[in-house]
Amino acid sequence: MLEEVYLFLMCFFLILIVYQIFIVRKAKKKKDYQPIEERYLIAKYHLDMKKVDYPQLLQIISIVSAFDISLIVSIVMILDSYLWQILAVFILAIPIIIVSYHFVGVFYRKRGMIKDA
Repeated sequence: MLEEVYLFLMCFFLILIVYQIFIVRKAKKKKDYQPIEERYLIAKYHLDMKKVDYPQLLQIISIVSAFDISLIVSIVMILDSYLWQILAVFILAIPIIIVSYHFVGVFYRKRGMIKDA
């Protein structure tokens, strides 16, 4: 049990650092670059980028993505067979990502940062 917690935390912080270096820094430098997660939130939840604090959005995206990947890795590493691990990744990845970004969309909707509000 303790090994899984260590795996989750190490994976989370490693992915968070990598995400900060490659995605967040790139999005801050290049004004025309838009992470896929941001495009998803704009399309699905009608996020108004004029109302949103962009650096905060990038931080939330990086934390949520690191959490999703770490959760999937932690769950998959419990399984013994490589075949079951690959199958679990295919089954878990999309629903976990959709649910976590749904919570981000609800967060911004409650703060009134959508185009309809």
